[in-house]
Amino acid sequence: MRAARLIKMVLLLQSRPSMTAAELAQELEVSERTVTRDAQALSEAGVPVYADRGRIGGYRLIGGYRTRLTGLARSEAEALFLSGVPGALREMGLEDAASAARLKVSAALLPSLRDASRTAAQRFHLDAPNWFREPQTPELLPAVADAVWDDRRITARYRRGAGESRHEVERELEPYGLVLKAGVWYLCARVAGRDSFRVYRIDRFTAVEPREERFERAEDFELPAFWEERAEQFARSLLRAEVVLRLTAEGMRRLPHVVDAVSAREALEGVAEPGAGEWVAVTLPVESEEVARTQLSGLGAEVEVVEPVSLREFFAAEAERLVRLYRRG
Repeated sequence: MRAARLIKMVLLLQSRPSMTAAELAQELEVSERTVTRDAQALSEAGVPVYADRGRIGGYRLIGGYRTRLTGLARSEAEALFLSGVPGALREMGLEDAASAARLKVSAALLPSLRDASRTAAQRFHLDAPNWFREPQTPELLPAVADAVWDDRRITARYRRGAGESRHEVERELEPYGLVLKAGVWYLCARVAGRDSFRVYRIDRFTAVEPREERFERAEDFELPAFWEERAEQFARSLLRAEVVLRLTAEGMRRLPHVVDAVSAREALEGVAEPGAGEWVAVTLPVESEEVARTQLSGLGAEVEVVEPVSLREFFAAEAERLVRLYRRG
């Protein structure tokens, strides 16, 4: 543990002109007294750490000292490519590896480029979860992530169904990849001995046990393409009903903002935008009539429901209720 901390201290000092004891203590997550002892140990080992005394003093390396301990470990190199998603790194337990990788890269850069990581972080940040939803990290995510990185099979127990029909199932899985979608973590995996791939919500896992044996990854498996296809299939599977609408030009423009993207795309495909004062008829796939009530309410008078009759009657009754409400008094 101390050896790793000493190396990190050298890399920190190599990447900056100087650092105060307080700054080093914060980066290394130790006390300032420990920083003093570590600096003394490095000096005794031949690393030219110099301490500037005084109120604005600190520690620095002298004589153009350069450490050769900048080679990236595999886990650090892999984590470096995910450094733009700090929340995801933290949840997968890779935050320390990414930090070490960034330090090693910074130490190898020219002095004029060593602030690149800081300037990039000031200009780009990814916030994956949806608005108004507190993200929750699945307890078993780090264990699953380790297996994904290591191509190691796992025995997993997970919950299926809902309510009284909920039950647990155990499977031996080959974990191929992780996907973070709207704050929810998913595992793309293949059941051992089968050719097909499936998607599992990690927050439904109740137990994960890494196995000794590794699996050989299918060379033609591409995680982004697989996820895009499965996400499209899932979205389509939810669209079990249809409604017939008449839309104004403004209604057409606003439709993709109030309904599912797949649904809007199917409804508007090949439909020309109507002129001023004109309407166009479309058939919209929806999850259910109840969901359509909520979604189409966002279009106001830019949409007219033609079918089903029950949905048309609902909006007619809602319109009458709104008229009475706003004419009251």
